[in-house]
Amino acid sequence: MRKLAHTVVPLALCFSGVAFGQGPASGPELSLPGSAPSLEQIRSVSPALASYTENLVLEEVWNRPGLSARDRSVVTLAALISRNQQVELPYHVNLALDNGVEPSEISELITHLAFYSGWANAISAVAVTANVFEARGVKASELPAVSPELLPLDKEAEVKRQTFVQDTFGEVSQGVVDYTESALFLDLWLRPGLKPRDRSLVTVSALISTGKVEQVPFHLNKAMTNGLSEEQASEVLTHLAFYAGWPNVFSAMPVVKKVFADRD
Repeated sequence: MRKLAHTVVPLALCFSGVAFGQGPASGPELSLPGSAPSLEQIRSVSPALASYTENLVLEEVWNRPGLSARDRSVVTLAALISRNQQVELPYHVNLALDNGVEPSEISELITHLAFYSGWANAISAVAVTANVFEARGVKASELPAVSPELLPLDKEAEVKRQTFVQDTFGEVSQGVVDYTESALFLDLWLRPGLKPRDRSLVTVSALISTGKVEQVPFHLNKAMTNGLSEEQASEVLTHLAFYAGWPNVFSAMPVVKKVFADRD
């Protein structure tokens, strides 16, 4: 993993510049953020941060046994995109591909997070990811279809969810209730581009990373029903402490603890 720290971080330097844009007559350009600093640049500002990055995060945390490198990449991408932290995103999109996350899965992860962290965050992630995909020769044929055959629906669970949301929030915003049903749970959540477990993993990681702990119980239960183990969920918290910060993780800890207890 020490080699990873020296060889992959500078890859971010390859992906600065304009991802796509329009001329002045048709609107503003959409540009990529500045390149992520190399370890040498980090060391020139904060030697301690460089040491923690190389020795603690890259060498130790990424090698912990509770979560695969692939899952750690999924969790990290969800954290970065949901928080609109673009500088490290080229590095982590590349690392995710190296760790076995398919281009189609990254594409679908971004689509999913448009709904769970907002359209602007997803478009920002597209601006970064487009150049990574181009540099690595990712073809359009490798990306998810716009309208694929959807996964089977758990009708009983969906009826319960719809009834609860309608009864609780119908008088507050019927539009939100309707789109929650039609766009999210009858469409987005049934798209096959991400396995149900991974879609739930993305959602839980984004919620914790942005401090939205109120919705964690529903989605963590859904993740564990879809195959995420308690050990893996615990390790997600450990990983996110480094990518979303200790306060967000400690805010989620009591919620996760209750989910674990209720499932025992």
